[in-house]
Amino acid sequence: MAAPATASGADRIWIDGRGFGHGIGLSQEGARGFAEHGFNYRQILRHYYRGTSVGTLSPGRSVRVLLQSGGPAVFSGASDVGGVKLDPGRTYTAVAIAGGRLEIRGGGRAVARGGSPLQVRGPGPLNVAGGTYRGTLELSAAGGVQVVNTLPLEDYVRGVVSAESPSSWPIEELKAQAVAARGYAVTTSHGGAFDQYADTRSQVYKGVGAETARTDAAVRATRGQVVTYRGRAVTSYFFAASGGHTENVEDSFVGSSPRPWLKGVPDPYERGAPMHTWHRGPYTHAQLGAKLGDWVKGSFERVVVTGRGASPRIVHAVVVGTRGRTRVTGPDLKARLGLPDSWATFVDVSTVPSPAGPPLAAAVGVGGGVNVRARAACAVRGTIGAGAPGAPVAVQAERRGRWHAAATTKRRRGGGYAAVVPRSGTYRVRYHGLDGPPVRVTCRVAAPPGG
Repeated sequence: MAAPATASGADRIWIDGRGFGHGIGLSQEGARGFAEHGFNYRQILRHYYRGTSVGTLSPGRSVRVLLQSGGPAVFSGASDVGGVKLDPGRTYTAVAIAGGRLEIRGGGRAVARGGSPLQVRGPGPLNVAGGTYRGTLELSAAGGVQVVNTLPLEDYVRGVVSAESPSSWPIEELKAQAVAARGYAVTTSHGGAFDQYADTRSQVYKGVGAETARTDAAVRATRGQVVTYRGRAVTSYFFAASGGHTENVEDSFVGSSPRPWLKGVPDPYERGAPMHTWHRGPYTHAQLGAKLGDWVKGSFERVVVTGRGASPRIVHAVVVGTRGRTRVTGPDLKARLGLPDSWATFVDVSTVPSPAGPPLAAAVGVGGGVNVRARAACAVRGTIGAGAPGAPVAVQAERRGRWHAAATTKRRRGGGYAAVVPRSGTYRVRYHGLDGPPVRVTCRVAAPPGG
């Protein structure tokens, strides 16, 4: 159904964007495209991490992954906790008690107590926090029970690759993912009790339950391999989809130092990705102002982008209100608005009904680019707040709840557009797939020739 129209004019704000993620390093969808075009994993890695090589780590490394923080911890598959033997076939519950200690309960009674941390071992993978994991568990009393999974690096990478990339993807992409995940794991750590989160705060890790034969094969084929720059392992960031270009690290993690291997590069084979392009909206000024919250001083007017990166993702912007301005970063704007990426453009589409003739022509310069289908005495005009001069703008008329082509025009320098319409009715403009607000136009009857 057509949206309600206004006779006095209205506007809509769309957010037109590209990509999904922070934009730094390897684009998973782009790497998939490279692999489908015959590139091997080393070539893929060299493209996304400039000036790098693939090196090999010494064996024996392990990773500590935070699986749970708070509340009781329910686990099974364990044969030992803190030196106390357990039955691997039974389920146990760890709870925090006074003095920073833990109590292990099973079968309705306490079977063990001890200070933090308590090591949980089993004859095989352990079940906890809704998953199954290799290695050991470390239980600590910290606002409830904190569960950390400690396991060999290669086993950890098995649980990451299978969670981060579909196993049906080309094997060379899976190999590139394995090298990137391994490098990220050994060059980053949250310190203290654990190295990595099990979610997108680090990289997604789902343990044994996510492992597949194809992703395991990719991990084996790249065993110990990481991305290196001048002989040293470097942090190999990755993300879902680039929108066609990755970003400089300093322009996505705003304020961080530039890194020569983390420069924005074209991503030519990512075009078919689900989040290559996206739209959010439409919003009224009030709706977008509510989302921006305390950044808006007075009433919301617009967002002005003041700096873009190589891709070009937003680096800095200004939220303009009737009583002042607030400077923000692109990543903060992305988070506040819940956008997939900071590669975004704010497109304000306004439309008002207008009489046709010299007053309209003088105001917006009707002429070049207008295609009028019938002689009329009224028009629609307005502005489109982003885009190139000469870009086509379609004018649509509503009839019986559906929209039909009525006229075409072009976006003029400064954003203005105008088009004469054939009769009274409800109209809207459509620009690059974005719909403007519907407006009610009432035409005066044109005088007949010689009348």
